[in-house]
Amino acid sequence: MRVQTDKKPYQCPICMKVFQFNSRFTAHQRVHTGEKPFQCMVCLKDFKERSTLNKHKRIHTGEKPFQCSVCKKDFKQTGHLMIHMRVHTGEKPYQCSVCSKNFAVRSALVKHVRLHSGEKPYQCSICWKPFSRQWSLAKHMGIHSGLKPYRCSECLKDFVTKSSLIDHIKAHTGEKPFHCLMCAKTFVRRAALARHMRTHSRERPYQCSKCLKCFLHKNNLVNHMRIHMQERLESNVQGLKNFRKISAGKAYDDSGSSWAPPM
Repeated sequence: MRVQTDKKPYQCPICMKVFQFNSRFTAHQRVHTGEKPFQCMVCLKDFKERSTLNKHKRIHTGEKPFQCSVCKKDFKQTGHLMIHMRVHTGEKPYQCSVCSKNFAVRSALVKHVRLHSGEKPYQCSICWKPFSRQWSLAKHMGIHSGLKPYRCSECLKDFVTKSSLIDHIKAHTGEKPFHCLMCAKTFVRRAALARHMRTHSRERPYQCSKCLKCFLHKNNLVNHMRIHMQERLESNVQGLKNFRKISAGKAYDDSGSSWAPPM
């Protein structure tokens, strides 16, 4: 539908959204019709737009036409390159509204917010254990299935997830692609870099729910929680001893004995 406006003359008759160019208007119509006229000749997957098909083809060809001007790393999509550049610039445009921590990508922020909300949207279909991250669930499923479909071609070690294999391969190549912008130290895994950055920021994101003490690393919190567990166990044992004494004293008292537990 063509409407009389200088800037966006094409209007969708279904959702009333307007477009500046007829090509974008035509592509938008496929959102409502479900039409996918562009097909991959390799795997026969269908797409709504030609540009999306072109990006998909790089999965088969391995083409990575976008290169980082700093470290020369190649990428399949320009969006991936833009996100990667934040490793060098230090830009973190996504901020947590709870603790004000900043992140380079929105997906990292979404995962982080679950630390505050306690949300665990991924659930094991066998034992119903919930997880906050999808890769944690995938790793957990290996416990039930015993399957480790990803094998290292160097040492033939098998892994549950592809990401675990990729991290492992770096042990053979010596690659450490994650750089600390503060001290230039390098790391094999992004998670290791994140842990290291806390030594600079002094952030302590892991808090004890019992005494509210904060810790730099999760394993420190786990070790700390054992102190409270031991205290609770000792308290329960002492409570049981006291109960037995009181019960024994009541038994003597009921039987007519002059002995009674001290008040």
